[in-house]
Amino acid sequence: MSNNFKGGRGRRKERGPRTNDQIRIPECRLMSDEEQYGVVSIDKAREIAEELGVDLIEIAPTAKPPVVKLMDYGKFKYEQQKKAAEAKKKQAKVQLKEIQLRPNIEAHDLETKLKKAYKFLENGDKVKFVMQFRGREMAYKDMGKEKFESILAGVCEEASAAIESPIKMMGNRIITIVAPVKKK
Repeated sequence: MSNNFKGGRGRRKERGPRTNDQIRIPECRLMSDEEQYGVVSIDKAREIAEELGVDLIEIAPTAKPPVVKLMDYGKFKYEQQKKAAEAKKKQAKVQLKEIQLRPNIEAHDLETKLKKAYKFLENGDKVKFVMQFRGREMAYKDMGKEKFESILAGVCEEASAAIESPIKMMGNRIITIVAPVKKK
C-alpha cells in the first residue's frame, strides 16, 4: 500500500477554470471577444476553437447553460493575475500600534510619545494607548484615568482621530484604541 493517499475519491484539486477537454457538458453558451455564437454543443464549440487556434475556457460554470469563452488560456491567466494584483494594491493594510504611558510621565516624554502616535495615525494605522500603574501608583488610578482621558482628547483633536473602543480598566492598566477618521 502506498503513502500517496490524499483523501477524497481520486479527484484532482481544481486550479482555475476548466479548459478544452476538461469541460464535460452536453451544450454551452459560446462566446468570444468579438462574437456571440449562442447555445451550441460542446463538440461544435471544440471544432470552432480548433479552427481559430484558441482554447475553450469555462467562464460561468453555474449558469444555465454554462458559459464558455474562446480565447488564449495564457492570456486569460495573465489577465486574472493582473486583476488580482490590482485588487491587492487597493486593499488597505491597517496595523495596530501601541503607545505605553505611565501616570507620572514627564511633559517632554509625553510629547515624544504623542509625536509617534500622530505619525502612526497619519499613516492610517490604529493606535492602542496603554497606561500602566505600578506599586503605589495603584492608589491614584482616578487621577491617572483623568490624565489618560485628557491625553486622548488632545490626540483626537490634534490628529483628527476617534476613540474606537471605550476606555477600559484591566487590572493595573487602562486601555483604549484610537483610529484615524477616514477622509471622504
